[in-house]
Amino acid sequence: MSSKFDFKSYHVRAINAANDEEKKAINQELKDFYAGLSEEEKPAFNQELQHFLLTEMGRLGSDYQAIKNNIPQN
Repeated sequence: MSSKFDFKSYHVRAINAANDEEKKAINQELKDFYAGLSEEEKPAFNQELQHFLLTEMGRLGSDYQAIKNNIPQN
């Protein structure tokens, strides 16, 4: 799926945010961006955001399992 929206940039910025206030500001920026979309664009945004989140969660789950499997068990 080719994304029209750059969710990764918001995600990376939030991960690297210095504090909760900065994270909240980034989240608000994304909400404001959504509010500025036309009603025709909002369904595509929601679908692409859901796809991005599912992909990221799947990747994080895979990374977690790989790390967990490499930790020696006592």
